[in-house]
Amino acid sequence: MLLLTCPNCGLAVEETELAPGGEAHLKRFGPDSTAEQFEEYMFLRDNAKGVHFERWRHAYGCGKWFLAARNTATLEVYGTYPARTTEPPQHIRDEIARRTGA
Repeated sequence: MLLLTCPNCGLAVEETELAPGGEAHLKRFGPDSTAEQFEEYMFLRDNAKGVHFERWRHAYGCGKWFLAARNTATLEVYGTYPARTTEPPQHIRDEIARRTGA
């Protein structure tokens, strides 16, 4: 079972209380984008095993969105942080480097 801590309300919850929102930190394109840019944003993902940054919503709690860093192969969680963050915080990147040796 995947356990994530909501950084908004501080509760550690099982994934059954959360709603997944896909990959985090994607570059979104506006109405002036090309068809190729929209296709890349909408459909093309690497989906490789390993560290991923994801969007989650605390659906059965505070209802707010947050971001999580986790390993998709091992389900190891490196940390969570507020959704308004534009890139992973340094302490999350340090934790990933410490645990993965990267």
